[in-house]
Amino acid sequence: MWRLGFARQAFQNFNASRTRIPKVTAALSSSVAIVQSSHSFARDFPQISCLCKNHRFFSQHPAEYSHFESQTTDSTKEGFIHEVPMHSSEGIDEYDGAQMGSNALLDNGPLEEALEETGGVQMDISASDFDQQGEEEGKEEVYAIDPEKLENVLSLLQSSLDGSLESCLNDMGLILHEEFVIKVIQTPLIAGDNLIRFLRWAWKDKSFEVTTAIVESLVLTVCSALKKKEIYSLWDLIKDINEKENEVLTVEILNQLIASFSKLGKGKAAFEAFNYFEEHGGVPNADTYYFTVEALCRRSFFDWAWSVSQNMLDANSLPACEKVGKIISWFCKGKTAKAAHEIYIAAREKKQHVPTSSINFLIGQLSHENETVQLALETLEDIIIREDKKHAIKPYSAVVKALCRIKDVNRAKQLVLRMITEGPPPGNAVFNYVITGYSKIGEMDQALEMMKLMETRGLRPDVYTYTVLISAYANGGEMEEAQKVFAEAKKKYSELSAVTYHALIRGYCKLDQFDKALELLAEMKNFGVRPTAAEYEKLIQSLCLKALDWQTAEKLLEEMKENGLHLKGITRALITAVKEMEKEGVETEKVSLVA
Repeated sequence: MWRLGFARQAFQNFNASRTRIPKVTAALSSSVAIVQSSHSFARDFPQISCLCKNHRFFSQHPAEYSHFESQTTDSTKEGFIHEVPMHSSEGIDEYDGAQMGSNALLDNGPLEEALEETGGVQMDISASDFDQQGEEEGKEEVYAIDPEKLENVLSLLQSSLDGSLESCLNDMGLILHEEFVIKVIQTPLIAGDNLIRFLRWAWKDKSFEVTTAIVESLVLTVCSALKKKEIYSLWDLIKDINEKENEVLTVEILNQLIASFSKLGKGKAAFEAFNYFEEHGGVPNADTYYFTVEALCRRSFFDWAWSVSQNMLDANSLPACEKVGKIISWFCKGKTAKAAHEIYIAAREKKQHVPTSSINFLIGQLSHENETVQLALETLEDIIIREDKKHAIKPYSAVVKALCRIKDVNRAKQLVLRMITEGPPPGNAVFNYVITGYSKIGEMDQALEMMKLMETRGLRPDVYTYTVLISAYANGGEMEEAQKVFAEAKKKYSELSAVTYHALIRGYCKLDQFDKALELLAEMKNFGVRPTAAEYEKLIQSLCLKALDWQTAEKLLEEMKENGLHLKGITRALITAVKEMEKEGVETEKVSLVA
């Protein structure tokens, strides 16, 4: 019985290490021969095969299997399939305890050597275990690939083909299986269109089943080339296969297709693929949502992108932080900041650290609309809490400017004071926003206070700051205060802006003080500031409408021409009308005197 135990052990190790089939097989054959020659009951000993039922083996060296030729079918000789049935092991145990021959089998016999080479260990194996193992392994199938036929197929697919591809494949008499088809698909230098045609042809064979592994290989190969026509053909094939086969479409396949459509700028196709997957019971993952939103935003389909994003939020399936940041930036570019803000809030609730650059972009876009300024301020608070202020001057400035625009200047001032104490330090622009805000609502004391605070911070009020104050005083008719600020500005700056003079000229014209307005116009030239058409036009209109002084207006018109400036036609007509009206008035007066 110990000899049978070695035989069984050899059989088990054979199954575990098939790379040593020839030596184990030869050793096992010798062992069986010794047992049969040592006992008269050998004729009743059941034949033990070295191959399990339904197992298929193949080798690049058929000579190694010469001892199986008597059991080989015609197909085996062609290099395809080896099949040998495994007989029952019933009756083996009845010989337990029998003396079965010499000790030669143990002492450096062929079986022992084979077991040593294959790493065999003694195990207590029963006949039932032996049969069970054979049945379990017999469920697997391994297919051989005929090198010659594979080479013929590859040569055909790598050549320039016309409509004869299918007929050529039909003539080859191929036996199709998963390994063979994947090997063809993964071979380089084959056009994606030919691979798609090859799989569509193979699919027509009723004995061949298209598996997920085959589809995944085809998708990876075709999508790597990124050719629009091929990817569209691939998508059509996958839809056809998925309709008839059992769930070959996976989320990984879908993601690869949608990403390819995105790179090609085909947002509608990506959206179709996304909807198709959901309609057929698929469950998108975070990357599915990301690639679909990317494809749609690239084509500015922001409404569709938002519908996909809502599904993503409902499924609580946000991608990684960097990808969330990109989605936020895409929606901001599409001027859909509210949608971007909802995605940001969802990421914040999941404690995802969205990139600061994306948050800054979001704050800037929220600040553009009056209705979302409060959201911008709340998002800015998140940056303050995160203490991520080093590069946050831009979003701070955007929020301060927005608060001043909606006339919430006091809150803007508080934010500036917070910047002073906590950072980032405010610059001229931030102070000017608040000074402008107070000036527009007529709170000049607050505006001057902010300018003094600006100076204590080591900042120098610029021409814009003085112009804002002068304009505010001039609009209120406080020309003396405006002149004081103007005088201070001239002391600090050798050259002022034309806008500064324009604000003063407009103020004097408003008070009908045209002489002072004309003095300022002459001063502009002496101060190195070239008057613009706006200054001339404002003076001419005021002279004509209020003073009826068309003569001075004509002189200014001539001066404009010398400086290469052009007056609007309606203002020219105004000079002519006032001139004619005055002449008519003189003539009417003369007639009255004569009468």
